[in-house]
Amino acid sequence: MFIESVRNRNSPPCILLRETYRLDGKVRHRTIANLSKWPANLVQGLRRLLQSERHPGSFSDSPSFRITRSLPHGHVAAVLSTMRKLGIPNLLGSKSCPQRNLCLAMIAARILSPGSKLATSRGFDPETYSSTLAQECDLDAGVNENHLYGAMDWLLPRQPRIEKALASRHLHEGSLVLYDLTSSYFEGKCCPLAHLGYSRDGKKGTLQIVYGLLCNPEGTPVGVEVFDGNTADPMTLGSQINKLRQRFGFQRLVLVGDRGMITQARIDEELRGVEGLDWISALRSSQIADLAANGFIEPSLFDEKNLAEISSPDFPDERLMVCRNPLLARSRAHKREELLAATEVDLEKIRVAVHRDKRPMRGEALIGLKIGRVIDRHKMAKHFDLNISNTTFSYSRRTTHIAQEAAIDGIYVVRAKITCDDFTSAQLVERYKDLSLVENAFRSLKTVDLKVRPIHHCGEDRVRCHIFLCMLTYYVEWHMRSALKSVLFDEDDHEAARAARADVVAAKKPSPSAKRKAESKCTPDGMPVHSFQTLLKDLATITRNSIVPKLPGAPAWQQETEPTALQSKIIQLLHDAPCCSQ
Repeated sequence: MFIESVRNRNSPPCILLRETYRLDGKVRHRTIANLSKWPANLVQGLRRLLQSERHPGSFSDSPSFRITRSLPHGHVAAVLSTMRKLGIPNLLGSKSCPQRNLCLAMIAARILSPGSKLATSRGFDPETYSSTLAQECDLDAGVNENHLYGAMDWLLPRQPRIEKALASRHLHEGSLVLYDLTSSYFEGKCCPLAHLGYSRDGKKGTLQIVYGLLCNPEGTPVGVEVFDGNTADPMTLGSQINKLRQRFGFQRLVLVGDRGMITQARIDEELRGVEGLDWISALRSSQIADLAANGFIEPSLFDEKNLAEISSPDFPDERLMVCRNPLLARSRAHKREELLAATEVDLEKIRVAVHRDKRPMRGEALIGLKIGRVIDRHKMAKHFDLNISNTTFSYSRRTTHIAQEAAIDGIYVVRAKITCDDFTSAQLVERYKDLSLVENAFRSLKTVDLKVRPIHHCGEDRVRCHIFLCMLTYYVEWHMRSALKSVLFDEDDHEAARAARADVVAAKKPSPSAKRKAESKCTPDGMPVHSFQTLLKDLATITRNSIVPKLPGAPAWQQETEPTALQSKIIQLLHDAPCCSQ
C-alpha cells in the first residue's frame, strides 16, 4: 500500500490510499480510501508508517504504538463493583462529594493494600499510582493524608445512621446478635482512649484500645464501638444493649456473648427482668465446680451422649446445657500434669537450696520470693500445699483439689435465658459456638487481611473512625468471601460440615468438598483454589494500559488485558452474588 497525491486542476490535490496488485501478468492499482479530508500531519504519519513496512528501519524498529503506563485494575474493579452492589456509596452519603469518594477509596484500599493514611495517600497521587483506584473513585489530583483525615472527620458523625441501616438489613425483631470484644495496641501516648490494659495481642506494656463488634448470626458485622483501653469486658455490655434497643429499635432480641462478657453480675444488674431481652452465654469454671460439688453434674449424664440439659436453683429461669468434650478432657489432663511436673522440678531446686549443707538459703521472705516466681510462672499455686519457715521448706500436691478439677475436665456449661421454646439444647450450644464467627472477624481485622494495627492516630475521633472504616471494610470482604467461597479455601458447604460431626459438642470438621479443595488445590472444574489475598493478586494481573499510537495527531486510548478463565469465573461469581443493598 502507498499514498498517492493526484492533481485536480485548480482544486487541491486528491490524497488516495492505494495498493498494487497483479492481474494477468500486469501490475495494476486500486484505490482503498480517499484521505483528502485527513489532516496533513496524519497523512504524513501514515505515509511514514507504510514506508517503514516496505523498508524496515526507515521509521522505527519498535511497534507502531507505545504503552506509556500499565496499572493493576482487576482487583480494584472487583472490590468497587461489590461495594456498589452492597450500596456502600449510598450508605455513606446520598450525594457524591469529594469526602464520600475519599472514604470509598480508603475502604477499598484497606482490602487491596492495607497501610497507614500516608501510604494510602501516596497510592492516590498520579505520579505514584499503584492501581486504578484513584481513577475509579474520581479522586482529584494532589490528594494527601490531610484530605483523608478530613474525610474521616466527615464520616464519623454518620456512623450511627450507617450502623442503623446495616442493622435493618441484617437483623430483625427477635434476632440473635453475636457480641464479642478485642483490643489492639496503640502507637504513641497522646490519645485519651489509649490506656495500659490486658493485651490480647501479646504486646505487654503497650497502650491499648478496646473495641466491640456486633454481628448477625451469620457473622455479618453491623456495628462497632471503641472503648478506653482499660475497660473490662462486662462494662461494655450495657452500651451495646442500649444501641440495639434504642438506636436500632429492636425490642426483642437474643444476645450471645462469652462467659467473660455476660457475667453473673451483668445478668443480675442489666439483663434479668428486661422485657424481650434474652441471652446465651456460659458458666465460669468456678460455677461449674460448684454444680459438680452439689451433685448436679455427674459422670452418668454422659453415658449415652456428650450433651445433657439440667436445671439448678442457683440459676433460676435458665436452661443449662452441660457439654463434655473427651478430646478437650484429655488435653487438659495432659497439660495439667505437665505443669504440675514442671512446678515440682523448680520447687525441688529451691528445697535443695534451703536444705544443703554449704551456704543454704535462709529467710522466710527470700524463700517465699523464690517460690512465688515459680508459682507465677506455671500458675499452679492452687494445687500445692507449701510449708515455709526461716530454715525449712517442703511442698506436696493437693490431691483432693486436683481430683475435683480433673472431674470436670472437658466440661463446659452453656447457660441461656430463652423465652421461646424454638431452640433445642443442641441448637443453643451451636448458637454459643457461633461466637467463633466474631473471632474470625477479629482475626481478619487484626492479622490476616485488613491490618487494623498498629494504630498511629492521636485524636480520639480519628481512632474511632479508623476502627469504623475497618469494620466497613470487613463488611465488604465478608460479602466477597461469601460470593467467592467456591474458589477459595473457605468452607463452602456448612450443612455437610455440620453433618460430618458426631454431635454439636465435637470439634468442627471440614465438609468433603472443603477437604477435596485443600488436598487437590483445585476446584471441581479443575481451576486453582486461592486464598482471599492470592485471589486479589491474581485479579491484579488484569491491567489497564495507556496506549499512544506512533501517528502524529492520532488519539491515545486505554485498553484492559483479557481475563483468564479463572478471572472470568471470579468476575461472574461476584456479579451473580445476591444483592443486599435494599
